[in-house]
Amino acid sequence: MTSTTNQQETQSHEILIELGCEELPAQALSELSQELAERLRASLDKQSLLLPGAQVQAYCSPRRLAVHVQGVAVKQPPQQIEKRGPAVSAGFDASGQASKALLGFAQSVGVDVGALEQLLTDKGSWFVYRATLPGHATTSLLPSLVSECLHALPVGKPMRWSDSSHAFLRPVHWLLALVDQQVIDTQAFGVRSGRVSFGHRFHAPQAISIAHPSDYQAALRNAQVEVDSQARRNSIIAQATKLAQQLGGVIRVPAILLDEVANLNEWPHAIACNLPAEFMTLPPETIVTTIETHQRYFPVYASATSNQLLPAFIGIANIASRDPSEIKKGYERVVRPRLADAKFFYDQDLKTPFVEFQTQLKQVTYQQKLGTLWDKSERVAKLAKFVAPAFGASPDDASQLALLAKADLMSRMVNEFPELQGYMGASYALQQGFPANHAAALEETYRPRQAGLAIAASALGRTLAVAERLDSIVGIFSVGLKPTGNKDAFALRRAALGLARTLIESDVSLDLLHAIQYSISLLPNAETTKPELADEVYGFIVERLRAYYQDQGIDALVLDAVAERKPVDLQDFDRRLRACQQFKTLPESAALVAANKRIRNILRKAYEADSNIALHVDCDKALLQLPAEHALVAAISETRTKVEPYFARAAYVEALQYLSTLREPIDSYFDAVMVMDEDAAVRLNRLRTLKMLSDLFLQIADVSVLG
Repeated sequence: MTSTTNQQETQSHEILIELGCEELPAQALSELSQELAERLRASLDKQSLLLPGAQVQAYCSPRRLAVHVQGVAVKQPPQQIEKRGPAVSAGFDASGQASKALLGFAQSVGVDVGALEQLLTDKGSWFVYRATLPGHATTSLLPSLVSECLHALPVGKPMRWSDSSHAFLRPVHWLLALVDQQVIDTQAFGVRSGRVSFGHRFHAPQAISIAHPSDYQAALRNAQVEVDSQARRNSIIAQATKLAQQLGGVIRVPAILLDEVANLNEWPHAIACNLPAEFMTLPPETIVTTIETHQRYFPVYASATSNQLLPAFIGIANIASRDPSEIKKGYERVVRPRLADAKFFYDQDLKTPFVEFQTQLKQVTYQQKLGTLWDKSERVAKLAKFVAPAFGASPDDASQLALLAKADLMSRMVNEFPELQGYMGASYALQQGFPANHAAALEETYRPRQAGLAIAASALGRTLAVAERLDSIVGIFSVGLKPTGNKDAFALRRAALGLARTLIESDVSLDLLHAIQYSISLLPNAETTKPELADEVYGFIVERLRAYYQDQGIDALVLDAVAERKPVDLQDFDRRLRACQQFKTLPESAALVAANKRIRNILRKAYEADSNIALHVDCDKALLQLPAEHALVAAISETRTKVEPYFARAAYVEALQYLSTLREPIDSYFDAVMVMDEDAAVRLNRLRTLKMLSDLFLQIADVSVLG
């Protein structure tokens, strides 16, 4: 039995790394955990140590980052090395003696000159040294590999502790590092490795000896630490859902909040708590913000589809208390003053007519060169009137509401709770007699509030959302403060994506370039803006769509192909994009992409040779010489007639499907025809034929980019 076991153990290794710290920031925990797993995976793979089917599992909890790897080779395979030395022509002097360069190279690799080989390339012959080195044992590579992975973790603001010279996100207390039953002798952040971990800070604070990596998860669970973050999420949802049902309601769990709560707890336990009835008259968003954003609890709703809140919330404790009622009292105690403040601000704000908040915007500078928030609101009002017809909204209503959209910034409530901007404007407007759809549009101005959330629901809301974002992007770009690198102080990337999504998902037709140009004309510095500003803003907005479409499975090359044509209407942009994505699936697409690329190169070189060459006219059929020429020109003429109706109604899928029938005459043309004929007239005529063909495809996209 022992012999068989040992034989099995030597077939592959398991590795476990755990870095134990003070409580890590919840927002950074998931990313750090995945980063450690990916770095370890990449390092093992680089050393050719990962076996087929190897599994790399990231674990984490507030006090630890851990990785468990199964399927690690016992040793590296033999390593093939090749080092290139001097050129053969420089290897010997006139007398046939080895040159200093050749001798130096041979000495550097530890062999005689005669042991070197020669490598013949298209750029000449070179001396090379080739050798096969035996692979290293995995155990000999792991100490440095583990240490390097840990020290390479990206930590934004590292801290130092005690008198240590080491720095990490939080003080490091232990390092567990195992390969099978053996400790990997390494160190990180001044801590030497061992086989010891620690359980829950209160329930099981004693040291835990881990015999083998496969024991890790169960051992920590026995010590009341769940190291699997997904298991913690599932536990939190299950417990909170059960308590909410007992209260007669439901919970909604935003993914960001769930991640944060899971990363705050090692052993989560849900606690049902009460909300005092006196606060239930507050707008629901106020209560939700207090409970979710400020306290990381879960509000309880009357139903899955209603915004009506029950006077209850669910808190998540990091301990299994013997007296949960004491934790409940504590959670209720910290929520009460926040809600009391909110009720005071709300009651005070309702005493002020909403339009008075609007006039106070004149006192707040938006940006030094762009004026006050009042000035911005006036620009947005004009823009809203301009874009309203595209959405089918009333231009006058859109303009009037745009003037009020930022008024709630002057309220006490938004001053204390900035994340309630828009929500409070809608609430105050409704309380003071505004029509319900107008009040709703004030909140919808800020939708989508973040990536993945829904765009504004109403035509008025969508109008205000586009106008607000367009003024922000154009204005900030005009004063030279566009985003650079990771810096985006005005959140313009998010604004651009929200604008683009609103236009695309609303399925409206709007000339975006014209709207940008109109927005520029409204700026106080309009006369001094650079001529290329409109194109720059358009490109910035379109570029934000790259990740949006990638999430939908659309190739980045497809976006590039459509962007080359610069469609000014993003609804039209979207149709072209989806048509090109479908075109790529056709059996003819690869050949047509290659042909278009060839055509584009030929035409580019023709223009480079003569920038005044006249290719924007049809070819002369009298100059056609070969059957393949006649066939292609006839096919182009017929196709033009067939696809024009498709182009007219933006039926790009059908147009590209019909254009795909050109594959055969195109292939025959290139097989039989020399485009760059010696006869200038024939050559020009053939270039015009290719230009006719290229223009057909370019009415949709530059398909040459697709391959």
